[in-house]
Amino acid sequence: MASAEPIHVQVLLPLAPHRLDSTALCLPAGATLADALRASGLLQRHGAALLDTLATGIWGKPAAPETVLKEGDRVELTRPLQVDPKEARRQRYKRDGVKPKPRR
Repeated sequence: MASAEPIHVQVLLPLAPHRLDSTALCLPAGATLADALRASGLLQRHGAALLDTLATGIWGKPAAPETVLKEGDRVELTRPLQVDPKEARRQRYKRDGVKPKPRR
């Protein structure tokens, strides 16, 4: 049986490298990811159009808006990758070459 205690969650939206819009919330037990997004004020601050392009997750794992949240969850909105990580590594290697490991 679910507890009637309110839950505390955090909602994060990356705005730019090293810049986050972070909101701490206290929601009723049984609240969903969609409830947290509405309560966070992100829609008002950044517009619904921006949020439509982002994926949602909890602690880095994809989650649907109807997912019920638990105490301490971190709701994350993520952008799609702009560059494939493997391709970025190849480009850095071409640009920088092999660097020697530091000696101890």
